[in-house]
Amino acid sequence: MRLLIIEDDKSLALIMREGLEKRGFSIDISNTGLDGEEKAIVNNYDTILLDLNLPDKDGIHVLDFLREQELNTPVIVITARNEVSQRALGLNQGADDYVTKPFDFIELEARIQAVIRRSHGKARSEIKIGETRINPNTRKVFMSELEITLSAKEFDILFYLASRYPDVVSSEDIVEHVYDEFADPFSSVLRVHIANLRKKLTVANGNILLQTLKGKGYQLCERD
Repeated sequence: MRLLIIEDDKSLALIMREGLEKRGFSIDISNTGLDGEEKAIVNNYDTILLDLNLPDKDGIHVLDFLREQELNTPVIVITARNEVSQRALGLNQGADDYVTKPFDFIELEARIQAVIRRSHGKARSEIKIGETRINPNTRKVFMSELEITLSAKEFDILFYLASRYPDVVSSEDIVEHVYDEFADPFSSVLRVHIANLRKKLTVANGNILLQTLKGKGYQLCERD
């Protein structure tokens, strides 16, 4: 899943990037409100982490702008402002959650996963498709009782496809949500990851569970 951090404290933003990348997220960073607005509009993010104390524009005004542009990406406000009135203001202006500094990465990850699930209309953290179970918290995949060993990026791709199931997902959409802003959309990296992922799922199940639809994209299915 791809996140945007809008945070003017560059040291904290890098700490957040490191902590969240270790948990499997792809991270982009903006250090100003205006740059954050531009990235949020241009790119497709699964969640935006928004600080309120920005140097050029108050975070609440950034949030107002994004919602006025009808951007429905979940937004978690992250700030040192912990007054009830400030939390209420953020939520009333369209934020999906509110986390105060200092925060624990375990809690932050849980809140990110929760708003992503809600945005995809899924109440449970674990996704089950046929005999396949995908748990974003443990980052483990089971087929019946057999654990499937995946690389970090293979898991990210599988989880994104599972969260969109039964939709057909284009390669451009996968790149937008699974890789960060420095990824080359024309490289063969995604195709290699897809091929490896399909092979592992097929070996475990005996059926082709990851389909390629020529000219359209990729789709998970329960069985061949």
